[in-house]
Amino acid sequence: MQYNFDEIIDRRNTGSLKWHYNDDTIPLWVADMDFKAAEPILNAVEQVAQHGILGYTKPTAALYESIINWHGSRYDLQLTQENILFSPGVVPSLALMMQVFTEAGDAVLVNDPIYTPFMTKAQQNNRTLVTSALKEVEGKYQLDLDDIEAKIVEHEIKLYLLCNPHNPGGRVWTRNELEALLLLCKKHEVAIVSDEIHQDLTLSGHTFTPFLTLVEGYAHKVVSLTSMTKTFNVAGIKGSMIFAKDEALLKKISQKQNLNDEYELNLFAYTVMQSAYEHGGEWLEQVLAYIEKNIEITIDFLAGHLPDIKVMRPEASYLIWLDCSAYGDDNQVLYDKLRAAKVELNAGIKYGDEGHLKMRLNVACPEALLREGLNRIYSAFGDN
Repeated sequence: MQYNFDEIIDRRNTGSLKWHYNDDTIPLWVADMDFKAAEPILNAVEQVAQHGILGYTKPTAALYESIINWHGSRYDLQLTQENILFSPGVVPSLALMMQVFTEAGDAVLVNDPIYTPFMTKAQQNNRTLVTSALKEVEGKYQLDLDDIEAKIVEHEIKLYLLCNPHNPGGRVWTRNELEALLLLCKKHEVAIVSDEIHQDLTLSGHTFTPFLTLVEGYAHKVVSLTSMTKTFNVAGIKGSMIFAKDEALLKKISQKQNLNDEYELNLFAYTVMQSAYEHGGEWLEQVLAYIEKNIEITIDFLAGHLPDIKVMRPEASYLIWLDCSAYGDDNQVLYDKLRAAKVELNAGIKYGDEGHLKMRLNVACPEALLREGLNRIYSAFGDN
């Protein structure tokens, strides 16, 4: 079927985190889409509700098969049921992995900039947070392997948290980049946890490589985290997966999960996950085409109206990283200017020191909303 992503759905007064305003502010910030979920997913949820009994639920063989088929056919990631654990979300799993691979006081390495919970969960779990700044080369981020190795040696890093595709910069790390990183971590016996939640949102011309396809001989030190929630715009459902290839490591993760009963999902999460992986491909193909169109609209608008904003073209997802340093020298002032113009973006400084004077823009909304939001960005910065 053909989906209508131009439809504007009023999300105010629904408890929406994204649309939390009492006025007509346009939210181009937190990473969910303003698009209705795929019809097969909505139908599956409705069928569960109509059944009328919402009792205790466990993963079925069909659910496991849907996960295995999706990742095998799209990414050549060969999984068995034993390789898959469930978790309420990727962020809780980040915290869990720190408990699996490190002890209190141990050093955890992340890149800068990075999705905020990478930093906050390390700090909240009493780990020593160490950052390695990404290098910007020809308008896109690269891993600074020399700096990463220096930080590993200096701080005796036990765990490296990778974000692939990268949030907020939108990089899809190449196989060569991942292999170089793996060799470095193997050399120093550093565990790797790869957050791959944006994998299915990889854009045209780029290829996503699951880290677990590279780890033969080092599987006891590598875990990947992913979810259907970003892919299919069902973040409110809550549910994710932990993938690992080593039997002893999987047992250790399960034991840690059991301490807090963090291994079960709710009935609707299981239902949505299976429906998405079995029947969501058509919706995903269409939404990616719409997102790519919105990315081009945004880049063209900014080039024509605010040419001093440096745009980092994303290779995955619907998030665009903007360098707004030409329009101010204070992070709060930049953010406040946008809010005064009734448009909200994510303040880049929340993603680490390298986010100074940067903003993260979400284009996953109907074109009319995006264009109005871009006009408001121009009204905020255009007179500077």
